[in-house]
Amino acid sequence: MDRAALQLILLVYFYFCVLLMSQQKQNVDIYSFYINSTVTSRYATTVITSRVANILNESQEIQFEVKIPKNAFISKFRMTTEGKTYDGVVKEKEAAQQQYNQAVSRGQSAGLVKSVGRTLEDFKTSVTVAAFSKVTFELTYEELLKRRLGKYELLINAQPMQPVADFKMDVHIQEKTGISFLEVKGDLSTGDLANAIKTTRADKDAWVTFYPTRDQQTKCKSCGENGLNGDLLVTYDVERRNPKGEVMVSNGYFVHYFAPSDVPRIPKNVVFIIDRSGSMHGRKIDQTRLALLRILSDLDEDDNFGLITFDSEVSLWKRELLKATETNLENARSFVKEISDRGATDINAAVLAGVDMISRHPREGTAIGTKFPLYCLGFGYDVNFDFLTKMSLENGGVARRIYEDSDADLQLHGFYDEVAVPLLTDIQLKYPGGTNLTKTSFSLYFNGSEIVVSGQITDNSVESFTTEVIAVSKGSKVTYQDTIMTKDPSDVPPENEDFMQRLWAYLTVKQLLERQVLLKGQEKEDEKKEALKLSLKYQFVTPLTSMVVTKPQEGEVEVADKPKEGGEPPRPPDLIMMNTVVMCISCMSCLIINFCMIVLNKKCKYFIVYIMPNFHFFPVPSLLFLESDGMYDSVPFFVQKPLIIRIIISLIDKLTKHSKPLCFDVPVPYKLRLLQDSASEFSMNGESMTGQNGCRKIAFHYKTNHHLTISTKSIRYHDGQNHVEFLWDQEPTQHNTEDVSLILRSNEIDITMGNICVIILLHKENGDVFLWPAVQQQPKDVKLTGILGKTDASYEEIQGSQTPTLKINDQEVSASWVDATDYRLSSKPVIKCWLVSFYAVMQRDISDFTVTEL
Repeated sequence: MDRAALQLILLVYFYFCVLLMSQQKQNVDIYSFYINSTVTSRYATTVITSRVANILNESQEIQFEVKIPKNAFISKFRMTTEGKTYDGVVKEKEAAQQQYNQAVSRGQSAGLVKSVGRTLEDFKTSVTVAAFSKVTFELTYEELLKRRLGKYELLINAQPMQPVADFKMDVHIQEKTGISFLEVKGDLSTGDLANAIKTTRADKDAWVTFYPTRDQQTKCKSCGENGLNGDLLVTYDVERRNPKGEVMVSNGYFVHYFAPSDVPRIPKNVVFIIDRSGSMHGRKIDQTRLALLRILSDLDEDDNFGLITFDSEVSLWKRELLKATETNLENARSFVKEISDRGATDINAAVLAGVDMISRHPREGTAIGTKFPLYCLGFGYDVNFDFLTKMSLENGGVARRIYEDSDADLQLHGFYDEVAVPLLTDIQLKYPGGTNLTKTSFSLYFNGSEIVVSGQITDNSVESFTTEVIAVSKGSKVTYQDTIMTKDPSDVPPENEDFMQRLWAYLTVKQLLERQVLLKGQEKEDEKKEALKLSLKYQFVTPLTSMVVTKPQEGEVEVADKPKEGGEPPRPPDLIMMNTVVMCISCMSCLIINFCMIVLNKKCKYFIVYIMPNFHFFPVPSLLFLESDGMYDSVPFFVQKPLIIRIIISLIDKLTKHSKPLCFDVPVPYKLRLLQDSASEFSMNGESMTGQNGCRKIAFHYKTNHHLTISTKSIRYHDGQNHVEFLWDQEPTQHNTEDVSLILRSNEIDITMGNICVIILLHKENGDVFLWPAVQQQPKDVKLTGILGKTDASYEEIQGSQTPTLKINDQEVSASWVDATDYRLSSKPVIKCWLVSFYAVMQRDISDFTVTEL
């Protein structure tokens, strides 16, 4: 097929799509669209109601599509048509899976919520409506507004897809201590639409109404023939007359908002660690430089700072932290302007260098003096956000995604502003009469933010409730104590009396889910079960639950899932996914790459392969084509040259119970603990290679004085007194000492330390040279740990699954039947195995197997 014919087909297809869309708009009348948002003490409940009429004399499908904030939980959805109401029901995700699979098999939409841009998610559904009939859609979502830079933001999106005769948006804000300021911004507040906005304020209440006429809905900057399309952003803050915080009690629950501003600023020690690897090429590194220049200008003279850049190597601007004097800042700016992208990525060494720099510069009374909160900023969607989140949470900080946009430098600078002015450290909040508390311990409190704690009251009959906050302010201990009367009449209207209980549930679920990346074993399962229980009780759509929507058409089902931040939408049934571990030419750290193969046409000989990284920084996705049997002689679209990759697979032999072994990919972050026996003081660590399989170096340690280092060129052994060195290409030889035996043969070395025996093979393949370990002897009385210490993982195949599924350690996991090269043997045979995830077999995160030094 030549290019001209293809272009003609695409043009005709596009024309018919536009024609069908325009016809549908003419045949559907959205005669009413209401958005009602009530904010009670920062907790917002928003209801979107759309009433639509089918003006055709035949039935047709009518869509409902709205955008909601990413931080919100959907808590209710219903459709009403022909006098019947169909409510969505929130179920455990696994319980909804069968209905999900059935919907997919019928070709129906099965993932009603997807991530859209930086702050919004898209909820979409449809229903078939009879001729000249109507349908009402109603969606409710809830969120706790977070204070940043001294204000709360309520974001509401409006895009009804056509001008609406009866369009209304009502916002009511109720704050017990009063509202200090109120502002309305966003796309929908500009131009002619500004006249449709009215604000009213009382002491403790504020109202915002937005009632645009049909004519106004077509003439604003972001509007057109499709009507409104944009956001309304309501920002406000509250009066803070009491530095001890604001406490509210209602129906056996309490919430404590703590945000003092009457304390001195704490000078800070801060190290900026900047990725300059090849994946930061272009606009990323340009915007990072620009943001750093702005941030340096914001440092106070009593702050101390340092700059570290890293790729495969770590570079320090200065070895010590320096005071933020004008001279030092000017020199730092010159350094920043010269930062350019290059090389691979060794983030571990860079972070350790930053910790070392601060450790050598403690200061009395400064934030971060001997504690190291780590704030991770990840550029774009090609970053493993779970990895950054875990690093941050483990070190008292937070992770934030920086979106690749024209304002990325402003995003970086804006985040710094949020953490630029520490006021308190080591904050502990205590509630003698409270139970089932949300998080009560915080490492830092920054100016313009807010600490929120909620819980239940143990005795509803008590007449008072006491709060206590203990913290450190610029080196001295401070205490805030307060007592409120619980019998005081509530300022909360009767219709909002349950808001505090829902606020507590929302905050508890959020924090339980955030902690999942830190926990392991039974504690992780217990907190997951608690989050699931609350999600089901309060009907929140969270990562653990799905909303099942049963529609009028013969029990047709749709399922709404909470999309994962940075994740991809649910995949269609004809998509095959295989996880592999690769190393790219320009990147030292190993990355997990998803190869997603989508069959476009069974008669076509081409598949599209999306290379989409989900571990650490990486260049933009590439497109390439794979050939199979077929009819075409040329690639019908465009081809981008594929990245050069090599697969690394670690095998675990399960032949004791199955003829089909398990294998998994090792997502190596550079240095790994391969094998360890603490009792005999034995350990074996490996260092991965750039762009190749296997390891470039393997190190053994035994007892206190035996050290063996093996590279692709030589073998060096030290027993505490003597040094011995072998070369791989020398004649076979043997070296023995007490409890240690080394036997060098052609392309392999046998190592015995105590009663542990390991063989290291030297492989030469396609011009590459690498090491591969094979454990030959695992004594029964020794419990070996490390990646190669795993010797068994019983499994069974799940029959009847739509995709290959195994049950491993009582958990069902996806699997792929793949070819794998077994490098444990010099012959390198290719075998078949079940490829599963690293965690499915090891039951631990890869971070548990990383080491800083070999």
